[in-house]
Amino acid sequence: MFNIEEQLKILPDKPGVYIMRDAENNIIYVGKAVNLKNRVRSYFRKTDKTERIKKMVSLIDHFEYIVVDNEAEALILECNLIKKNRPRFNVLLKDDKTYPYIKIDIKSDYPNVVITRKIINDGSKYFGPYANPGAAKEMLDFIKQKYKIRQCKNFKSETRACLNYHINRCLGPCMGYISKEDYRKQIDEIIDILEGKVEKVLKNLQNEMLKEANNMNFEKAAYIRDRMLAIERVNEKQKVSNITENNIDVIGIAKSEIEVCIEIFFVRGSKMVGREHYFFSDLKEMEDKEIISGFIKQYYMDAQYLPNKIMIREEIDDKNAIEEWLSKEAGRKVEIKAPKKGEKLRFVEMADNNAKITLENRERDKSEILVELKELLGLERIPRKIETFDISNISGEYIVAGMSVMIDGVIKRNMSRRFKIKTVYGQDDPRCMEEVITRRLKHSIDSNTSGFGSLPNVIFADGGITQIKAIKKAIAKYEINIPVFGMVKNDKHQTRALIDENRKELEISENLKNLITKFQDEVHDVAISYHRKLRDEDIRKSELDNIVGIGKIKKLRLLKHFGSIENIKNTSIEELTKIEGINKDLAETILDSINKK
Repeated sequence: MFNIEEQLKILPDKPGVYIMRDAENNIIYVGKAVNLKNRVRSYFRKTDKTERIKKMVSLIDHFEYIVVDNEAEALILECNLIKKNRPRFNVLLKDDKTYPYIKIDIKSDYPNVVITRKIINDGSKYFGPYANPGAAKEMLDFIKQKYKIRQCKNFKSETRACLNYHINRCLGPCMGYISKEDYRKQIDEIIDILEGKVEKVLKNLQNEMLKEANNMNFEKAAYIRDRMLAIERVNEKQKVSNITENNIDVIGIAKSEIEVCIEIFFVRGSKMVGREHYFFSDLKEMEDKEIISGFIKQYYMDAQYLPNKIMIREEIDDKNAIEEWLSKEAGRKVEIKAPKKGEKLRFVEMADNNAKITLENRERDKSEILVELKELLGLERIPRKIETFDISNISGEYIVAGMSVMIDGVIKRNMSRRFKIKTVYGQDDPRCMEEVITRRLKHSIDSNTSGFGSLPNVIFADGGITQIKAIKKAIAKYEINIPVFGMVKNDKHQTRALIDENRKELEISENLKNLITKFQDEVHDVAISYHRKLRDEDIRKSELDNIVGIGKIKKLRLLKHFGSIENIKNTSIEELTKIEGINKDLAETILDSINKK
């Protein structure tokens, strides 16, 4: 038995990572500490805590820790553990995007300029990231229109020049029509533009244009003039401020009662090359600097490119450790700055304002969707809280149910619940659903302060009329009125419509379809993950473990074939001997052993 008070007494005064686990051994929080003893003890002191921390502490059954040499090592370990385990009380970034970069293979005699989404250590120069792929393509198109560089993927000498040469879009390096040095001048100019050194490029082109004009080469001078005008246009289009630093990311944050939005601007050479935003729920009680710190650690952990500077609104507590870690990863100095005045501060404020606008737009869209849902379902009020349920089993074994909750159009994963069926034996999904709904309603009716919270405005069933009737039967026991609708899937397992208790199908818009499909997928994941957990636990630990002659392989064969210990109890010796490695004597031993218990 883990005694928290006793374990708190023996915590070391050293840096490290602490891991909080619940009664089911799930990791619910991972944190780092300069001093493990002081940090971990603080959670269990009788001091003011946010509701979120109170909730987390109430779920802690036991904890463990890993001692490291310094705070930087603790930071890296913390990031890795959060990424691997995705604890419910950590700030979790869900992002599988790969952003485009512009790549120039400068080691080549005649470099090409291309778009790529993968940075590799091949000696090439990479520019970006461009959060908007269209911006990267627009820049590449500009380069290929204004510079006569090669556009072939597999460059090699040919017996004749390609079409690009004949339409004056390439200078024919494959035929030796341009020297390496002259070709390199174009590439150097392109690199200067991508690095933001536009003034230098324009000054050189101005001198070159005057020189050609003085030599009466008016056609060439006009070509240079047109290139200068094009560079000025693309420069002004991208420029967002007179900030002079290269390669910075600017992070803004905005909060509402429901969500947090983080907006990140990618600024390269005084120009915005892209932006991205991320949403997080259930974080409104966290301090902004704590959210930003968690975001930075996760966002830059696997980043292909690290900026020279990250600008944020206020200092974060573990700034030095993060800077040390990012600098080591980048092989150069990476700073985190919270500007107090001037253009840099205004730029951070712009990121904050954009985060606020993005969040407001998202909430307005959700509000419109909820109004649409209210009208579709014929409800008197907007359905602010919706719950959905799903039953999961295989041939009546390990029967469980999952429950998911949506509040104001946002799926609340921390409010998901799992049920092990107690009163139904065998495969009878409607009776299982009735049991689960009865138990769920009882929690809120008996105590509104339970972990289930208030009753839902609407219940969605992952199924049709049979499930709807089972839910209505459970609701009727409490003499309350909660509308119930079924979610009907198409051949691709996507929600195509809702169905009411009279079997009437309600067609839904594309926006509603996307939202409800996501909701349906979420509850299915909750149920099936619990089902697998119970099944795996049964496989790892069962009544077969102490039977002489039954090892791991035979145990797996038996459970895979029969599904559960209960099925093995009810089988015959003849059926058992059909399993590889099980003879008559061992079959008798198995049945005698498990039927005695």
